[in-house]
Order: sequence, then structure tokens, then C-alpha cells
Amino acid sequence: MERSRTEEVEDLMHRFPGVPREAVIKEDLLRGGIAFDESALTGEEGGDVKPKSYFIFSFDHRTLPELGAAALRRPPEEIVLTGGPYGLRRTVVSVRVNPQSPYRVGVTPDGTLGLMLDGRHIADVGLPPMPDYYRHTLANGKSVMEVAPTIQWGYLIYLTVFRVCQYFGAKEECQYCDINHNWRQHKAAGRPYTGVKSVEEVLEALEIIDKHDTAGASRAYTLTGGSITSRVDGLTEADFYGRYAQAIEERFPGRWTGKVVAQALPKADVQRFHDYGIRIYHPNYEVWDRRLFELYCPGKERYVGRDEWHRRILDSAEVFGPRNVIPNFVAGVEMAAPAGFTSVGEAVDSTAEGLRFFMSRGITPRFTTWCPEPTTPLGRSNPEGAPLEYHIRLLQTYRATMDEFGLTSPPGYGPAGPGRAVFSVSSFMDSLPADDSGPSSTPSPSGA
Repeated sequence: MERSRTEEVEDLMHRFPGVPREAVIKEDLLRGGIAFDESALTGEEGGDVKPKSYFIFSFDHRTLPELGAAALRRPPEEIVLTGGPYGLRRTVVSVRVNPQSPYRVGVTPDGTLGLMLDGRHIADVGLPPMPDYYRHTLANGKSVMEVAPTIQWGYLIYLTVFRVCQYFGAKEECQYCDINHNWRQHKAAGRPYTGVKSVEEVLEALEIIDKHDTAGASRAYTLTGGSITSRVDGLTEADFYGRYAQAIEERFPGRWTGKVVAQALPKADVQRFHDYGIRIYHPNYEVWDRRLFELYCPGKERYVGRDEWHRRILDSAEVFGPRNVIPNFVAGVEMAAPAGFTSVGEAVDSTAEGLRFFMSRGITPRFTTWCPEPTTPLGRSNPEGAPLEYHIRLLQTYRATMDEFGLTSPPGYGPAGPGRAVFSVSSFMDSLPADDSGPSSTPSPSGA
């Protein structure tokens, strides 16, 4: 007899007591998505709830046309979970919509929002309040949400200044990434979705945030977008992204911690990032296994190659310092058919090899929980994503490897620890020991 999702979740909580219960629930929501009752959707982009901004990828299990009301009446950017039968401490979760998910957000009999699993209330749900800066527009009429959305409960300003990727087509696109389709679907829906954001409009949006973020919730910005293999606006990747950092740091010196997500570039280019004012560098290595990297990241293999990618990551530590080089990997694609590992143990062992490679050198990778978006090759062939057990064992292994090499939570992600973390697209910060950075200065969620 097939187990219910509740039984699976509670079994993993019992088998892995060192992983916070909050992280078990959060990983399941991130890998499989959340359904929303229509009564739980506000339908008001100018209302009291901060809507989902689609800041770089869709992070949904259906396309916008397939989502129907859930797309038209925008779900929240994130939710926060508390209480319930598992006694959840405050847990911030990025919203990934899946109408078929066993997890459903709806209105409870007492009029508040709750998260249901298998028809049982398991947590109270709080929604992110609409920030004051979202209520203002730029001189050209664009919204702050379009130009400089914030995530992680307001901690991070996410500047996707180049909305598409020059790794293009089946022979170059990463097989789990829908950045190019996300651009296409928003344009087809008639939504504002600027391809290349000008330096001037980014600065104007940041002026508005700086003026109206009176609580100081925003602490960092990330500059990112698609990979650049030739030029954009006549500039190579380091100078294209670097020009935004230079302008931001000249206008707002020290106001936010500057981060950039870009390819693993040669050391001279990395030095230019640092000279422009960037302080944290994310040269994402995506997946550790050599065979899977070659198959699932064909553009990166073709233009740079796995070994050179890793060498460049190590070189970048000489520029930024090991602690400030934080490469991401996409947790779960290790087990994606047709070529991924079929054993949870083998997949975790492979990922652990990569963690040890970097952590032994003082570099702390982080990860995003894979969302199998339906327009990607791996999403289509793996709609359920990776098993929940993989994600829970990865959290256990991640913390153990950090402990082994005496590392602490990486900078630029807010506080660590269950009940404190704000990083919303994986549970790695929820699963680490509470640090001494103090409580998050983000506003209290409505309904929590």
C-alpha cells in the first residue's frame, strides 16, 4: 500500500532527527510546489500582499496559461509557516505553484490562512506585506517590482539585469533552466518584463527602496541574469554586470552588500568584479558529477568546461577570499532521468564529493532546491523532482561537512538557524546552527 505524503514526511522527521522539522516541510514544498485555494489569492497587485515577481525563473510546476487564476491573481512571493502539530518555528518558503500538490493553502474556519497536507492543517500561513517601495513607480512608469524586486522577506534586492541567456537552444541551455522560456511566457502574456535593464532605471528603483525601506530590511543586492558568451551593449560579461555594481556603489556606498551571480570567469575578469565593488561572487557549478555536468550543462561544458570551471572558482578565492566565493548547485538534478543517479545514497555521495572539494579549501557552496519546471527537458521527464529523502540527507551531509572543515554560515544570506533564516529557495540556512548575526530585521508577516 502506498504511503501518504504525511507518512513519508513524518518517517523522515523520525529517521533524521538532526534535520529541523521546519527544513523537512520546506524542502517538500520547494521540490513539489504549493496549491492555492482561490480564496487564498488576493487578486490585487496593488493590495496588501507582496505578489510573486518571477524575478529570474518561473519556479512553477505549470506555465502561466496552465495556472489560470493562480497566475492571473498572483500568488505571494513567499509564505511564512508557524505552529501546527509539528510546532514549526518561523519558516520562510519561496512560492512554487503546483495545482496538483498535496500541500494546499486555504482559509481556515476562523478566517486565517493555513497550510493543509492530506486534508490536515499542519501550519499557520503568513503572507509578506506589500512594501511601501512597491507602491511607487519610476519616471518611465515601470514598477519597482519589475526593476528591483526583493525576496527573502525583503532581505535581498534581486537585480536580473539581463533577462535571457546566451546559452541558447537544446545544445547549449542547461537542461533544468527555464530563464529563456520565462522571458517568453511573460512577454506572450503581455506582462512587463524588461530584457536589459538600464543602469539609470536600476539606480532610480534603488533610490525608491532606500527612501521607503525605513526599517532597513534590505541588506544585500544580487546582480545576475543569463550567461553572456559574446557581448551585451557592447560589453563582455564582467564589464556588463560590473557597470551596475560600479554605479550602485558610487551612488549608495556601503548601503547594501553587493553580490554577483555570473559564470566562472578568468581571474582578471573576477578582479574587475571586485574592483567594481562586488563583495560576494557566485560562480555556480550547478552539479558536481562530471558526466551529468557535461550532459545537463552543455553550454557551460562547451564554452568553459567542467575542470576549467572549477579551477576558476578556486582562483576567484584569491581575489575575494574563500569565504566570499559561494558557488551554487541545483540540488536534485543529480537524480534526474535519463542520466542521473537512481540511488539516493549514490547521489548524496556524489554531491558530498563536491562539497568536500570546495569546503576543504574554505569555499562554502550553497544550493537551490530544484523545481522541475515543465518547459525544461529535465522538468518534463521528472515532474516529481528528486525524492524528498535525497534533500533531507543532503541537508544532513551539508552541515556535517561544514562542521568537519570548521566553516560557518556564508555571508550575504541573513541569519542562520531554524526560526531565523530568511533564505527562501532552499533550507540550508534553516538547517545550520543559529549564528550571532541577530534576529532578522525584516517586518513581521501579516497573519503570523
